[in-house]
Amino acid sequence: MAASTSGARDDAPLIETDVLERVLGAALARGGEMAEVFAEDRRTSSASLDDRRVEELSSGRQRGAGIRVVAGDTTGFAHTADLSESGLLVAVEAASAVAREGRTASRRVAVGSSTRDAWRRMVTSGSVPKAAKLELLARADDAARSSGAAIAQVQVRYTDARRSVLVASTEGVLAGDEQARTRLDVTCVARGDTGMQTGHESVARTLGFELFDLVDVESVAQSAARRALVKLSARPAPSGEMPVVLAGGSGGILFHEACGHGLEADHIVKEASVYTGRLGEQVASPLVTLIDDGTISGEWGNFGIDDEGRPAARNVLIDHGVLTAYMWDWLRGRRRGRPSSGNGRRQSYMHLPMVRMTNTFLLPGSEDAEEIVAQTPRGVYVAKLGGGQVNTASGDFVFGMTEAYLIEEGRVTEPVRDANLVGNGPQVLRRIDAVAGDFSITPGTCGKDGQSVPVGCGQPTLRIAGVTVGGTAA
Repeated sequence: MAASTSGARDDAPLIETDVLERVLGAALARGGEMAEVFAEDRRTSSASLDDRRVEELSSGRQRGAGIRVVAGDTTGFAHTADLSESGLLVAVEAASAVAREGRTASRRVAVGSSTRDAWRRMVTSGSVPKAAKLELLARADDAARSSGAAIAQVQVRYTDARRSVLVASTEGVLAGDEQARTRLDVTCVARGDTGMQTGHESVARTLGFELFDLVDVESVAQSAARRALVKLSARPAPSGEMPVVLAGGSGGILFHEACGHGLEADHIVKEASVYTGRLGEQVASPLVTLIDDGTISGEWGNFGIDDEGRPAARNVLIDHGVLTAYMWDWLRGRRRGRPSSGNGRRQSYMHLPMVRMTNTFLLPGSEDAEEIVAQTPRGVYVAKLGGGQVNTASGDFVFGMTEAYLIEEGRVTEPVRDANLVGNGPQVLRRIDAVAGDFSITPGTCGKDGQSVPVGCGQPTLRIAGVTVGGTAA
């Protein structure tokens, strides 16, 4: 088997190369046109503090392999926690049997008992002692509570993951990667005359515990507390179509959901996207350049190889308003005669890969963020955008605003209560009329077809000339 290595580990691989070759050969001998082994060893730990009580201190491990066999338009898939050659061959037989059936839909077959170590209250995994993680949580708790007497409850959660992957296929792929991710989330509840209000802030990078040499934990906690406290004096949000200014980083999720998903090739080949067949067309304001880039070191959607063994890549999706590319995995690319763009991702070895985003963001422009606000007589300033929903076929979306303010006479003034932004992705892209030079990416978790993967979402401060705000004020 012709192969090249990428990001190989210094220690023993999850599966020896000669075993991989025999397993893949067995898949071809059973009628497969393409076969792939995806092996994974994931170690995780977490700790949480709720109202100054340790609620969780745990670790776990997940180890196994997924076998994909493709014959014509049919994909067979099996997964197993047994990484021995005999265990892999049992999975090959199960996946090959499905592929030989010649059905047009993919099917999954679980082989044997797919086990996962029980989560236990124990010393967390890795070289960092549990005391250091608990001290981190306590610092965040103290900082949040010191932000104001109205802070009634604080929850702090730490998680980390170390993931080793190995991908081999009959396409000549043999690649490995080591991925580390660490995250801290702080949620605060403030109590006042208007009731209970919640604020949240997080920091997450593809780093180990050294993340906290770079990040001020107290600032993260204080941001969560401030967000909750501000809402205590918030007034009802306005309603109707108006200009909206999105602060840098905070609105990246809008473009991830309302635009990015529509540029994933599985939606394109099914003609279930508003962007189908529009390559080369002007689909956005000339101020808009949209990028998907898994190579950005440290960001939440960063990796060395995707989950099909292809190197992470930087893909320009929209260039100065012109649609230039879609995102592809191997399977969709094969059907259209296109190479993978490094966007084949899966939640774990128990899942088939599919087309997914990595770090998706709008490039910064040349204007000043404060000037954009100053040039907006009336509107809403969104400091933090929450989750939402989008219809990829039409581009219609609804997103929640978790921190927003009125813009009055070119100034950011009073906070407004949580409300929705309602609009259409292609329309929003065309209505962007000012883009600042600042920029940041925020971490997120993208759910699609029952799978979740880490992603980054980003953008500079920008103004949408008109979008509907679903508030309650007249």
